[in-house]
Amino acid sequence: MNTRLLNFEAISGGYGSTIVVRSISGIVEAGKTLCVLGRNGVGKTTLMRMLSGHLPLADGHIEFAGVDIGNDAPHQRRQRGLIYCPQDRPVFDNLTVKDNLTLSAGDVTLKRYDPFFAAFPILERRLRQLAGTLSGGERKMLSFVRGLSEEGPLLLLDEPSEGVQHENIALMADFIAQAKAAGRGLLIVEQNLAFALQVADTILVMDHGETVLEGRAGQITQQQILTHMHV
Repeated sequence: MNTRLLNFEAISGGYGSTIVVRSISGIVEAGKTLCVLGRNGVGKTTLMRMLSGHLPLADGHIEFAGVDIGNDAPHQRRQRGLIYCPQDRPVFDNLTVKDNLTLSAGDVTLKRYDPFFAAFPILERRLRQLAGTLSGGERKMLSFVRGLSEEGPLLLLDEPSEGVQHENIALMADFIAQAKAAGRGLLIVEQNLAFALQVADTILVMDHGETVLEGRAGQITQQQILTHMHV
């Protein structure tokens, strides 16, 4: 049985004629998490935008569930079940928290969010508040909850823990574990090394747009990773 959800091979791309990501490859399997690590500005978000269809490929190819999606638009990838939670503008600022949660759900009921509200009660208290008035960490929690609640076998999370309080990051890790147990695959870009090591099955470290270290989480030491994350 093929458990590969996402397979990207030797993909390169960037902005116009400027190539930022160079020949990056990776695999996300069902029930597993691939964490992409690296310093600011090394191309992690660019990689996510390429995988989600928001930037074109200059080279290489992407397969999702065995189908080439390299030419698919973002909405087509979403329809296939690829859910993307971006680092920048993670929510619709001019909509309420409730509207952010129900916009893609097909109904306006909030029952599916009960487990998340139990973990992050501040979101339930602020359902009528404009999302743009939340703190940065609260917006990240809202994006995280919306992404994990949506149906789709693959989640791309770009810096989900950024600005989030420590106790809430621990709860995020619990929800990620539940998603993996349900057979979902995750690709997570992170700067929080402790969080990444907690949830990762495989690790890919980037520098200057290229892979400089990769392997199974248990076979790569924290010191090896930090060598590439220090300026």
